[in-house]
Amino acid sequence: MTKILFMGRKQISANLLRLLSSQDGIEIVGVLTDSHLQGSPTTAAAKELGLPLYTFDTALEAMKEGRLKYDLGLSVLYWRKLRDEFLTIPSLGTINFHPALLPEYKGTGGYNLAIMDELSEWGSTAHYVDASIDTGEIIEVDRFPIDPAAETAQSLERKTMQALEPFAQRIIARAIEAQAKLPTMPNIGGRYVSRDEMEAMKQIRDGDDVEKKIRAFWFPPYDGAYVEIDGQKYTLINRQLLEDVAPKDSTSLFAGKANA
Repeated sequence: MTKILFMGRKQISANLLRLLSSQDGIEIVGVLTDSHLQGSPTTAAAKELGLPLYTFDTALEAMKEGRLKYDLGLSVLYWRKLRDEFLTIPSLGTINFHPALLPEYKGTGGYNLAIMDELSEWGSTAHYVDASIDTGEIIEVDRFPIDPAAETAQSLERKTMQALEPFAQRIIARAIEAQAKLPTMPNIGGRYVSRDEMEAMKQIRDGDDVEKKIRAFWFPPYDGAYVEIDGQKYTLINRQLLEDVAPKDSTSLFAGKANA
């Protein structure tokens, strides 16, 4: 029986949690998620499955007191930096699924940078967690093609989540079958982007490729690429995105043809 501490957020985590809970030979001993938010799909899945929910602090306390023991940690889009017993207790380590290419794109802003850097492929990385962020040894990188001239941060996130779910299933199955840490490769170099740095990138400045920057930061309802006028930020949108968000049955008196 492999005991797992599951840490994750968003719908992909809820899906993986349900799948793992249905499999023989696996016991989910605890779930950490964005339980501070209303409507968390992972929280809902944990409650539906009758699994114990922890916060970061209550899980750490339970580990220190010997009440929470597990073999394998799984982190799926979990945002907290792990430390102390999170790093020392699991004999099989903790595997993080990072929605970007490693070692090149550490931290946040991967989708944005993929578009700004005009990449023709993107992907996710499975790596072991160490004492820093996105720096642990790499297990595998899963890649897929993208269109650098058409992607938005939002479209790239959707494609990444679609590819990440089966990738995570495969890596988790390997780890459980092996009952040992999987072979790895070094995770050296790359760029780390903090949230503050990512937010600062959104401002349109002289010389910027405005169309590319609009796509790179298009992820409603969050603020996108913006101009600042009299201290106020105004998010920009291009024609294609405007058409994408318009009701499909809308028509214009001044452009195109309407069926009347």
